[in-house]
Amino acid sequence: MFKFLAMALLLASTAAQAQTPLQTDLPLKYLEQASPDSHNQPLVIFLHGYGSNEEDLFGIKDELPAQYTYVSARAPQVLDEDSYQWFHKKGEGAYDGETADLNSSARLIADFIAQATAKYHTQSDKVFLVGFSQGAIMSYEVALRHPEMVRGIAALSGKVLPVLKSQLKPAKNLEQLAIFIGHGTADQRLPYTDGSDADSLLKSLALKPAFHAYPGIGHTITANEMQDLNSWLRTLNQ
Repeated sequence: MFKFLAMALLLASTAAQAQTPLQTDLPLKYLEQASPDSHNQPLVIFLHGYGSNEEDLFGIKDELPAQYTYVSARAPQVLDEDSYQWFHKKGEGAYDGETADLNSSARLIADFIAQATAKYHTQSDKVFLVGFSQGAIMSYEVALRHPEMVRGIAALSGKVLPVLKSQLKPAKNLEQLAIFIGHGTADQRLPYTDGSDADSLLKSLALKPAFHAYPGIGHTITANEMQDLNSWLRTLNQ
């Protein structure tokens, strides 16, 4: 199983994660960190990558604003013990996903967002998806089709899949969507061009993505990326 979170963040948060009970009251199983009074706080939802689970991104919360509400969802398709995916990869070569899987997981994520927004007493303009790899792909899938559900997404080492790209067109309801793109220039799993292509596509739709390139970095998350993500979230929630 791949662990995509930078090792320093993972080690720092392992003990806290072990003490966090798995929640099962929403459409996807998840971990949470929420204050007793979560009313009107930003809600950040983590979507992990292929072959991982809800624990993998949960440690990111320690690098982000402490007062926010954080939930980390588990993908629905089981690969192995503690190993999950959002969709099966379709074919070889360019990274694409099975349409039925994408649609099924997108519906689950949308339901999860709606119910989590209600549970934590916040509003859609304070909800953010933070996805890595397959989780980033699903963040695009949900937010670009249903921009009214979230204020923004952070796509870390992801891409916009061909079917979604072919169906997108400029729309007024898309323009309010804030998007953070982070991608390592040495990524061998989802190449850097996937990030830069997404940036160009979104600009063609009149969006203004915050695109961050990380020289020499592969398919992983770095401390610098977390600093940039932290600043982006704080700016949007001032």
